[in-house]
Order: sequence, then structure tokens, then C-alpha cells
Amino acid sequence: MDKNFVEFMHLEKKSEEEIRFISPLVLAYIGDAVYEVYIREYILHRYGGNVNKLHKIATRFVKAGAQAKAVHGLEKELPEKEWNIIKRGRNQKSGTVPKNAELVDYKYATGFEALIGYLYLLGDTGRIKEIVKRAIQIIEE
Repeated sequence: MDKNFVEFMHLEKKSEEEIRFISPLVLAYIGDAVYEVYIREYILHRYGGNVNKLHKIATRFVKAGAQAKAVHGLEKELPEKEWNIIKRGRNQKSGTVPKNAELVDYKYATGFEALIGYLYLLGDTGRIKEIVKRAIQIIEE
């Protein structure tokens, strides 16, 4: 969480315990946006090009199948606490599934985004960077 922004807005930062009890779908909502920004920055610097080209490349990284692939590649590298957050997100019923995604991939992608959202709200950007870097490596393999 951008503590400066939270302070700027005169909001109270949530405790780790409060963050732990946030709905996994809400964590995924935040995590989706955070992950997207990291991916956009990465592809801008790695691939360059116009907006259309950048968007096409970005979809390779943010689609449910790619995120599910990243989760499976990361599984053995994640501590139990982080894996449990992924499982909580994966097991949530969202009510919707994108038309171009397999249900199982969508569930794992939701878990991945929940983990990113959780770490973001904790302010652990260093860990987010490690996970996103590995996810990029796994997706690009």
C-alpha cells in the first residue's frame, strides 16, 4: 500500500490482521490492478512499441491461463502462508468467468491476484517484485 497516499488522504492504514480478513475477491481486485501496472511497465521497457502492440503483449501475461501457469510454476517456491492466500482466492466463487478462460485457470488466476493484493496492502512491494519477476520468467518460458 502506498502509505504516503493513505496518509495524504487522512485514512488509517489497515493492520495485518485486518488485511488477512479482507475477502479474497477484494484482494484479487486490488492485486489485478497492481499486477497489471508491473506488467505494463515491464513490457514498455522490454518490448516498446505503440499502444496496440503493448496491449497485445500485455494480454499474454495477464490472461487467466498465463497467471495459472505462473502459480503452478511458483507453487514449490512459495511459503505456506502465501500459498494459503492463493488457495483462499482460488476457492472463492466469483459468479463470473471470462469467456476466453477455463474455469480452473480463472480460479488460480484469482488466487494469484489475491496474493498480489494481500502483499500490496501489507506494503511488501519487495516481495511483489520477486513474485512478478518469477511469474514473468515462467510465462515467457
